Amino acid sequence: MKERRRDYPRFALCGLNCGLCQRYHTQGESRCPGCGGEDFHLKHPTCAVITCNNRHDRVEYCFQCSAYPCQRFAVPSDTDSFISYRNVIADLERARVGGIEAYRAELDERVDILEFLIANCNDGRRKGMFCLAANLLSLDDLRAVTERIRQADAVASAADALARGATVEARAALAVALIEERATRANVELRLRRKG
Repeated sequence: MKERRRDYPRFALCGLNCGLCQRYHTQGESRCPGCGGEDFHLKHPTCAVITCNNRHDRVEYCFQCSAYPCQRFAVPSDTDSFISYRNVIADLERARVGGIEAYRAELDERVDILEFLIANCNDGRRKGMFCLAANLLSLDDLRAVTERIRQADAVASAADALARGATVEARAALAVALIEERATRANVELRLRRKG
């Protein structure tokens, strides 16, 4: 496949939130640049959606295509890859109805929250969970989680950081507990769905 660069690789042509994927936040060879990012065609040489788009209207997002909604978006996917596909149809629709700029602003905030969690709360085992949470929880829930983590850090810093356990491991445990609490309340399952 020939390289086709896109203006905003964090939100895929097909509606995936690439900016919330583990591979987007990985360092090294397996890092994905997001849909249409630099060298994307080398990481995903046979993307069926890009091939379809090249045959049709060559739009930035599938919801802009004259054939949308096509068969690809008739039924939500029941499996995931490195990232959850659960919200693809709803996210494309939100971008279509509310405007792509508003959707990008929300996605950018989600990416900022994810990057905060990875930088401050990842004990080496939590990136996948944080990516799922950033993709599946409401923005209000994500804001509440990060605010509680910041408050806990402020209290620990004001007292004695070591005595309060303001370590990455302690922040990771707090983040996981807060995320799981919010996910339970919202009835959101924080795991990727694999083919049976």
